[in-house]
Amino acid sequence: MDRVRKRISDPTGEYPKGIFITGTDTGVGKTVSAIVLGVLLRERGIDVGALKPVQCSGDDARLLKKSLNLPEPIGHINPFFARRPLSPHIAFPREKIRIDIHKIIQAYESMRKNHDLVLVEGAGGLLVPITENYSMIDLVSDLGCDLIIVSRLGLGTINHTLLTIEHARRRGIFIRGIVFNQAGPRRRGIPERTNPGIIAKLGKVPILGVIPRLNKIHPAEILKRCRSSINLKPVLTKTAGRQNKKWTEWDKKYLWHPFTQMRDWLKEDPLIIDEAKGCYLKDTNGNFYLDGVSSLWVNIHGHRHPAIDSALCAQANRLGHSTLLGLSHPPAIALAKELIAIAPQGLKKVFYSDSGSTAVEIALKISYQYWQNSGRTQKTEIVHLANAYHGDTLGSVSVGGMDLFHKVYRGLTFPTRKVNFPDCYRAPEGKRYPAYAFECLEGLEKLFKKSHGSIASLIVEPIVQAAAGMIVWPGGVLKRMERLCRAYDILFITDEVATGFGRTGKMFACDHENIRPDLLCLAKGITGGYLPLAATLTTQKVFDGFLRDYKEQKTFFHGHTYTGNPLACAAALANLKIFREERTLEKLGAKIKFLRNRLHRFATLSHVGDIRQKGFMVGIELVEDKGKKLAYPWEDKMGVRVCQETRKRGVILRPLGNVIVLLPPLSMSVEQLGTLLQVTYDAIKEITERRGPQA
Repeated sequence: MDRVRKRISDPTGEYPKGIFITGTDTGVGKTVSAIVLGVLLRERGIDVGALKPVQCSGDDARLLKKSLNLPEPIGHINPFFARRPLSPHIAFPREKIRIDIHKIIQAYESMRKNHDLVLVEGAGGLLVPITENYSMIDLVSDLGCDLIIVSRLGLGTINHTLLTIEHARRRGIFIRGIVFNQAGPRRRGIPERTNPGIIAKLGKVPILGVIPRLNKIHPAEILKRCRSSINLKPVLTKTAGRQNKKWTEWDKKYLWHPFTQMRDWLKEDPLIIDEAKGCYLKDTNGNFYLDGVSSLWVNIHGHRHPAIDSALCAQANRLGHSTLLGLSHPPAIALAKELIAIAPQGLKKVFYSDSGSTAVEIALKISYQYWQNSGRTQKTEIVHLANAYHGDTLGSVSVGGMDLFHKVYRGLTFPTRKVNFPDCYRAPEGKRYPAYAFECLEGLEKLFKKSHGSIASLIVEPIVQAAAGMIVWPGGVLKRMERLCRAYDILFITDEVATGFGRTGKMFACDHENIRPDLLCLAKGITGGYLPLAATLTTQKVFDGFLRDYKEQKTFFHGHTYTGNPLACAAALANLKIFREERTLEKLGAKIKFLRNRLHRFATLSHVGDIRQKGFMVGIELVEDKGKKLAYPWEDKMGVRVCQETRKRGVILRPLGNVIVLLPPLSMSVEQLGTLLQVTYDAIKEITERRGPQA
């Protein structure tokens, strides 16, 4: 199901644009409550619309239309109707009706355009399934509505209401308040008099009031009986999350942002993200943006995926953290088993850490100490590629080849062996892709042949060198590297921090050429974009190199406080389960082909020099002169300006210098991919062809 969200803003923030009316159970009076609230809000001058997306028997939608004098046809107010009073997931299949959530969202967005505020009445409670895998609470979340809970006054309401509050809060849904409906006799006993107070205290939610038993559902009767009994202030109060000015001031006063020139940052108003859902981010002003870079390459299945949310909540209720130093816990054990099951053949052991940089540092230290433990103490050198990027800690910087990021720290790093490897777009004159890449491997073989006795390991980013500008290798290069390592007894490290977990179209980039590395580095997408976690996987042979007597002091002396954090491991387990159950990799083929076909169009732009793609990893290189492959000067900030333009059009991107990077969540629909590509195309054309250099 494609959950479509548009870029919407409420610049005044005076009241919510949509409120979902849910009940603690069936028959609590949701329709009456929606009508009462609608009438009272209209008295305040607010144009109220109403939607009953799913109705199983009854006449609720017609009563809403009549009582609130709604102009929309009944089929718009109630898109899906079943005749029998059953749960929607049973009622509609029995009548061979397929509920289309996309249609409900479209009806809601259409109604929002015609009214100041839309009341959406649910069916039953929050956890009632609309389909087998989609519940009312999912609809509330997808619509982006705030919530009003309708409760009965009598016995049993405390438990039902508090459970509803708890589930709403777990999903990040803002609760405006609780309405109690007096459906029974006029006289109130002890439960009726005391329940609202205890629910307000325990649930910490405003009580909007009690709707008295009405003789008839008519505006005049409602105004007469309910005007003084219902408090609308919590409904109309601006939410704290929209106080953008406060967040802007505090950000500039207290924060230092990564990879950001703060002098420029302090001159501008920052974009502050407050919520996310699916492939969209929402800022504190209520604007929605398509997440075109997966929140820095980590989000896999969309933001706030119910399965990962639930896994985190369940784990938080058991264990937040316990060290792996001398202890263990089930999530770390289960995740290690799952990772080995999907990893390239030969990898048998998992060492956890918390970022891509630390995963790399661990691999480097293991590869170094392995030879020391084995008695081959002369094997100390690490080989890496010239345009490599493996992270920002000093060990990972030592094997990095990007001077832009690393040259200032060279005095702090350890010496390594650097091998030239091509950016085939900028190959020397007379050299051609892909032959030039294999030609460069000859230099690597010469180095191995001459110095293999002193080389401990080779580390590479397999197939796609992401931070270097999405440089894609031709097929066969990675396999040739592996064979050279085997031939010269050198440990082969593949850094799949960026390329792992489906980004290239397979679970790991190594899978494209059946590579069996000695060490594999993972991070970024491992938790689906939820929590910091990394893993370094290695073979039984390497692991056994550390199995010595305690007195020999050949233990791997490395660890982090939060190594294998249970919450992060639980999120990672849920992430892998989604891959299986939603057949994520199987569904990628058609979307990758769509991307490839639509990217051809970018080649027609005057200042697009090269387009590189592997799976869901795309780099579009901007050049000042296409014929000469002349790069834009750094001070022109061309990539930054293009991404600022896409932001104006509702898409979040982040460039790598003059390379525009597209790295969407794997869950992004074809329709959303089309939007991403069109906005990117228009922004590049606007900035590079019409405006010229920045003043």
